[in-house]
Amino acid sequence: MYDAAILIGRFQPVHAGHVALLREALARAHHAIAIVGSAYQARSAKNPFTWQERAAMLRDALPAHDAARLTVLPVRDCYDEPVWAQTVRETVARHTAPQASIGLVGHFKDASSDYLHAFPGWPLIRMERQGSIDATTIRDAYFGATPETIAAAIAPLAADIPPATQALLAQFARQPGYLVLQEEWQTLRGYRAAWAGAPYPPVFVTVDAVVRSQNHVLLIRRAHAPGKGLWALPGGFLEPRDTLWQSCLRELAEETACALPEATWRAALQQVTVFDHPDRSQRGRTITHAHYFVLSDDLPQPAVRGGDDAAQATWVPLHDVAALEEVFFEDHFHILRHFTSHSGGTIAPSPSPLRGIPTTECQRLR
Repeated sequence: MYDAAILIGRFQPVHAGHVALLREALARAHHAIAIVGSAYQARSAKNPFTWQERAAMLRDALPAHDAARLTVLPVRDCYDEPVWAQTVRETVARHTAPQASIGLVGHFKDASSDYLHAFPGWPLIRMERQGSIDATTIRDAYFGATPETIAAAIAPLAADIPPATQALLAQFARQPGYLVLQEEWQTLRGYRAAWAGAPYPPVFVTVDAVVRSQNHVLLIRRAHAPGKGLWALPGGFLEPRDTLWQSCLRELAEETACALPEATWRAALQQVTVFDHPDRSQRGRTITHAHYFVLSDDLPQPAVRGGDDAAQATWVPLHDVAALEEVFFEDHFHILRHFTSHSGGTIAPSPSPLRGIPTTECQRLR
């Protein structure tokens, strides 16, 4: 009998397979810890539910006496495997005794299960896959329906969806956010259909601009799905005849109307960093080249306005960015954190603990 058994997942949403793993954890240990990933993110077609909603689904799927032995810890995405694994270990250590015996519950579904190898000190409590259900199948049925037809759409899957999950699906479908995510889901399906006939999955190349001026950062609000209405960095896809540099300046001009001579941009450029985590974008494998500019304090802050794919462009004080974490597009909040942590003015995430549970720093996207 272990002191604690760890279960790691996104639980988007909780289904019978998750519950089976959770019950195994509780059967093999005095206490279970569920690491709930993709916390503090904006809702998206891939991550439609907040970590608090997922924590409630996990607890409500268990009898009260078992739920009392479950601790739920929210974990951020950080797109860095070694950092993520170390963070999980440190987080678990803060919630267990120094010499506690710890097991890791899981099963190897596909490449996304490789994270189970990241904890050699924790014996693996390996389980076979429980049925054929997965969260993607549920989300596809859910967003392929309408608020009025949700019950019929998920009926074929209902045996594998706990009552608490079904109740949340029905409740959220009556909120405006459901239609927003449904539009995003349809857009992403269109993307996938467009390249379905390609001999290999495509790899997209994009550029992003992190522009800093007088302790402000230049942000846009996205005008279209995916991520419609979310804060983002100015940027876009590499054009066939553009260099990365040309695409970066073009996107800046089109989305923010930030009119500065090219020589000024060259003088302000501090570094270019590649962000290439395989799961950083829902649109497919997308490798971005983020250009970090720091404008001279002697230069008046340029006037900006939204254009092209940006509904709005504005200068946001760096000290206000942390409060916007949950309304940022994809990994753009973490790109900002990367640059500011290396150049001063670090953006510290705002903790949002539930029932005294501390916030962890990051989590591998799964």
